[in-house]
Amino acid sequence: MGNKGRWEYLRTIYDRYRAAGREVKQVILNEFCVNTGYHRKYAIRLLNGAPPRRGKVRERRRGLTYSQETQAVLTAVWEAAGYPWSVRLKALLPQWLPWIRKRFRLRPEIERQLLRISARQMDRRLKAQKTQRRRSIYGRTKPGYLLKHHIPVKTDRWDVHQPGFTEVDLVSHSGNSASGEFAHTLNVTDIHTTWTESRAVLGRGEEAVQRALNEIAGVLPFALLGVDSDNGSEFINWHLKSWCEQRQIQMTRGRPYKKDDNAHVEQKNWTHVRKLLGWDRYDTHEAVAACNELYSRELRLWLNLFLPSVKLLEKVRVGSKVRRVYDAARTPFERVRECAGADAQKVAQLEQLRKQLDPFQLSRSVECKLQHISRLANRRLSPRAVQETAPEQTRGQRANGHGKTAALGNPAPPPRDSRFPTVAPTNFRLHLRCLDNPTYGYILKWLDR
Repeated sequence: MGNKGRWEYLRTIYDRYRAAGREVKQVILNEFCVNTGYHRKYAIRLLNGAPPRRGKVRERRRGLTYSQETQAVLTAVWEAAGYPWSVRLKALLPQWLPWIRKRFRLRPEIERQLLRISARQMDRRLKAQKTQRRRSIYGRTKPGYLLKHHIPVKTDRWDVHQPGFTEVDLVSHSGNSASGEFAHTLNVTDIHTTWTESRAVLGRGEEAVQRALNEIAGVLPFALLGVDSDNGSEFINWHLKSWCEQRQIQMTRGRPYKKDDNAHVEQKNWTHVRKLLGWDRYDTHEAVAACNELYSRELRLWLNLFLPSVKLLEKVRVGSKVRRVYDAARTPFERVRECAGADAQKVAQLEQLRKQLDPFQLSRSVECKLQHISRLANRRLSPRAVQETAPEQTRGQRANGHGKTAALGNPAPPPRDSRFPTVAPTNFRLHLRCLDNPTYGYILKWLDR
């Protein structure tokens, strides 16, 4: 029986209950409790209380606090900012407000709603768009064994109070095939300020990685003090170790098969690389040059000057759950500006440059260059498209396989921890290459015989 039925039932028996004697009241009360499911004390209060109104029961509904126009502007800013987390998006809105006013010609009411909307309300408003852009990430870095015992392992929590200590990693752009030479993106993330730089290299050669790292060290607004990497042979080699010793740079590594040891850069591998370039294969010098043209210009300025990020301060255990406490969302540049160890001249140049740039124009330039890069992909060895798509796609569509640049509709591979995965015969080789267990490498060699 629904609420409306219970209310009508109460109206029907109310007068009869009030006029009945003690024994009849007990019978009516028992019947009322059985039919409605009410507790006996609650039923007594209803029957002895005020008479139920004859009018229709009205359902109270909360009115719309934020208009459709506010949601449209919020969605546009969220897409232009590269789909940030709601806490970062809320911190971003006041900073982007001068450019938002110019682009959307906001009314004062809409502007007040944008600044008043909470992070949780943003999640509710953007839930449908976020659902379309979810995808898992799978890396392909193989472990190396050179110099492992000569480089200390870094496993404890980073507790640094100055910029310069970084985590580095390579992101492969191999498409469906791990054979031959193809492009990689070198990601360098500073622990204290979250400042991130990226460079593309062709192959995983020691000299190419060292040159890219040397170039990144020259453009950082602070001195490079430490490099923490995984166990890949592109980092664990004498060439990079001697380069670090000459520059007095601390070199450490994580444990094999423990990606949490490099959690800071692993997160940036998605937000700064895979989310933009997808899973296509790039194996030409022209594609690498186009990626570096994007990484060294618009992308680094857009990500480091205009997009806030949050940092984990502590973890508090409450019973069986762990509650994470984060600091206020700030851009990497704001954190660099507060550091005493930052290069004052470079910080002043970046401050002047930030005043002259438009984040919406930067976002459009990034999108145009991504479309140019996608045309340089090796389509024969890239994931196949399930259906034809339009030539111009957004970053979110590329990252989720809806566009040309990303996995092009390729379904996400099975989980890593599956010991005996069930896959189609045509995708068996691709599935083995997506797993990190070195045992599968011997299976691939046996299949290629």
